[in-house]
Amino acid sequence: MRDKLTVRPAGPGDAPDICALLNAVDVIEIGRPETDLGTVEADLRNPAVDLARDSWLAFRGGRLVAYALVWANSGPGRVDCDHYVLPGEREAALRLLERAESRARALAGGHGGASGHGGADGHGGGAGHGGVALHLQLNVKPTLDLDLLTERGYRTVRRYQVMTRSLRPDADPAPPAPPGLTLRDCAADEADRARAHALIEETFAAHYGHVERAYEPWLDHIDGHALDWSLVWIASLPEEGDVAVLLTRDDRTSMGWVSHLGVREDARGRGVGGFLLRHGFAAYAARGRDTVGLGVDTGNETGALALYEAHGMTVHYAVHTWELAW
Repeated sequence: MRDKLTVRPAGPGDAPDICALLNAVDVIEIGRPETDLGTVEADLRNPAVDLARDSWLAFRGGRLVAYALVWANSGPGRVDCDHYVLPGEREAALRLLERAESRARALAGGHGGASGHGGADGHGGGAGHGGVALHLQLNVKPTLDLDLLTERGYRTVRRYQVMTRSLRPDADPAPPAPPGLTLRDCAADEADRARAHALIEETFAAHYGHVERAYEPWLDHIDGHALDWSLVWIASLPEEGDVAVLLTRDDRTSMGWVSHLGVREDARGRGVGGFLLRHGFAAYAARGRDTVGLGVDTGNETGALALYEAHGMTVHYAVHTWELAW
């Protein structure tokens, strides 16, 4: 007889066990562990998260077998969920899904409202006739039994790819800039940081699921106060001013990370995006990184996927966004 399943909320002290679970799932789904303890700790200590109501740990025989977390900061009627479970733990998966769905309804107020949360990045989407939806991002070949989702009315609404590229200092020198283009980082000037935010808002406004945020809430959302602003760059062209932004992070164990690459619509098609991408490659190669990664919506209409493929980035793994609408 199997040990009884028990469920309780997560606490800050559970971070190492949660990280170990997520890495065990990583190994099964993508072949290697890629979850950093700091990322888990940041989620659990976020003051906007009510761990007592927004998180769940499932144990069997004292072993952590599943973890879920919900948050609502991605626009009216939208609640997001992280859900991780070991293979063969169908009961645990279902118990946590049920709790996440119930909490999502409460967070959304049953009528499309949303409460603030500075948690993980997410992507938006439509809601059902009631204007409320729960979104869950899962590997295309997840440890979760997908029939649990389809039986409960979930459907896939988007596909994302995490793409990576290997780096070497000799193979990735600093690229020549397009004629007239100048580049500056945002390390010294608070005004430049606000300008980077404005460019991201402008260049991502039409992207699926983009959530408009004022500067200070945006900083909180991306943990901007801890961001290395020397790894955020703004590109300018004569008589056109600031036309593009590249926001990257070097706080992951496994690779450097491109969070945002945005080019103003009137400046696209002139090599600015490709230059910024290669500049990022060179910067991370010079820092000793051997890999850089990013996430891309495969339905993005700006040609981002083709740009990344043209510069040698390949699929590391793919993720589906599952939606439960009501």
